[in-house]
Amino acid sequence: MPISALFPSNFFDLTDPQAAALFEGCEYPWDALKSLHARLAALTGGAQTLKGHVPLGSWIGDAPIFIAEDAIIEPGVFIVGPAYIGARVVLRHGAYVRENVIMLAGSLLGHASEAKHSIFLAGAHAPHFNYIGDSILGARSNLGAGTKLSNLGINSEKDPLTGKRPTIKLDYGGEVLDTGLAKLGAILGDDAQTGCNAVLNPGSVVGPRTLIYANLSLRKGIHPPDSIIKLQQKTTVFARR
Repeated sequence: MPISALFPSNFFDLTDPQAAALFEGCEYPWDALKSLHARLAALTGGAQTLKGHVPLGSWIGDAPIFIAEDAIIEPGVFIVGPAYIGARVVLRHGAYVRENVIMLAGSLLGHASEAKHSIFLAGAHAPHFNYIGDSILGARSNLGAGTKLSNLGINSEKDPLTGKRPTIKLDYGGEVLDTGLAKLGAILGDDAQTGCNAVLNPGSVVGPRTLIYANLSLRKGIHPPDSIIKLQQKTTVFARR
């Protein structure tokens, strides 16, 4: 039986109809990534609808892309698509939106930041030098500068016979959950935050309102809500001679 503590509704406020639709039929939050291409086809209608202003110096691919009228696209943005850029979304100079990205109202992708096969719920921010791969950012979550959401384990070579990579498995109270995904970055619940230069290793599932301190390398696994995860580092100061 599915584990109720890991239902999407325990990570995200699904009273928002757009958010609820993304997790319809999902037992666990990461399941939404499996149907991301189909969700995008529904949101974009399989066509390009560029209601918002796309300035000179930005690049838009040929894939289905929706850009809301009040979205802010700065010069130097690169959008491959398929992508859904919702109301009041901000894409700053140098933002790189790759394949299969959904950004709901008020979310932000900033300078030198890259998103691929990911979902930004309302108000999620990745403002500075971030990588978001195969991940879900909860509403109002925020990535500190330099945070990377790694999506592929270092020991993930393809099987020479099948050509497939191993799927990412998570432990929950001694029970092993197979995500069914060979690539899985991080799941951040609503209002979760990371400090600068944090690295979230593949399969990091973080509960809502949890804070991950700067420079921490977070191991894969399921991390509880309303927590502080910090790096214990000893500093020694010597007198200059």
